[in-house]
Amino acid sequence: MTDDVIGVGIAGFWHVHAPDYARNATEHPATRVVAGWDSDDSLAADGVAGLGIERAASLDELLARPDVDAITVTTATADHTDVISRAIRAGKHVFTEKLLAPTVADSEALAAAARDAGVALVVSLPRLSEREIVAASGLVDSGVLGEITYARVRMAHDGWLGGWLPERFADPVAAVGGAFADLGCHPAYLVQRFLGARPAQVTAAYGSVTGRAVEDNAVVVARYTDGALGVAEASFVTTPGAFAFEVRGTRGSLLYGFGREELIGKGGELGDDWTPVPLPEAATAPFDLWVDAIRGGADTADNVRAAIELTRFVIAANTAAATGAAVDIDIDIDTDTDTDTDTDTEGRS
Repeated sequence: MTDDVIGVGIAGFWHVHAPDYARNATEHPATRVVAGWDSDDSLAADGVAGLGIERAASLDELLARPDVDAITVTTATADHTDVISRAIRAGKHVFTEKLLAPTVADSEALAAAARDAGVALVVSLPRLSEREIVAASGLVDSGVLGEITYARVRMAHDGWLGGWLPERFADPVAAVGGAFADLGCHPAYLVQRFLGARPAQVTAAYGSVTGRAVEDNAVVVARYTDGALGVAEASFVTTPGAFAFEVRGTRGSLLYGFGREELIGKGGELGDDWTPVPLPEAATAPFDLWVDAIRGGADTADNVRAAIELTRFVIAANTAAATGAAVDIDIDIDTDTDTDTDTDTEGRS
């Protein structure tokens, strides 16, 4: 680090969030973007030109630069395991777009490697830090809603109707799936936050409205051992875009985004009528958590655990959609678990 400013390299311009993370690094007072790389010459040229930064000829060159202390990973999801593992071996801190890796085993191996190397690894799970989710999570944890019996989260946009989502997102190998493996990660990890990280069983229905090789419309249902149900929905073919969720318990319920961009609650302590719920301050955003961890002031363990369980959920959903059969999480999904990645919310009983 130069003058306590963390030099950040951009590993890949494949994902549409690459400029967003570059903006995070530009705007944060403790970081600066110094160079970028992509294996695709066109993506690399456009990416570095748009940011006005130097271009590295290879990933090895990017990782060898003494002014690069850390990297943001926005390659194709299929390349995450290779890129992140090489960065960790080079001693670089890693902030990555979801999914962490294409498999649970790879995700766990990357988490263990980062821990052993003493580098900060953070996965972008931004909705967890937003005020509405912090408020809803607090009400779930406090018991105000009672036992949670149902949670539904929907995220959708018009990327393939409006023509702004790149066609590379339709590559089932590079993207490790379609709408659910990308946009669907957000409703998936929010359902996990409300109901528990590891459901007992997952079923899924995927559709392709636009006829591409991957789904552009997805509904996934997670069943928990106590009978609670979680529904995670994602779409690239919804106009206007949508973010909505509902959480329902034995004492009260919450709604957000169903025609009203406000968190409202009803039942029990929340009252007999739908009433706005006060919002707390936002939690630490993932990029800020990463910077704090690099500087020795934050623990990333919860983020990494959530990222591993998210991978497990998405792989289960993809498997269920492909086979047309329910997937039992602990039976049908690779579960080479490291004890340090276990979580108290693996399931509900």
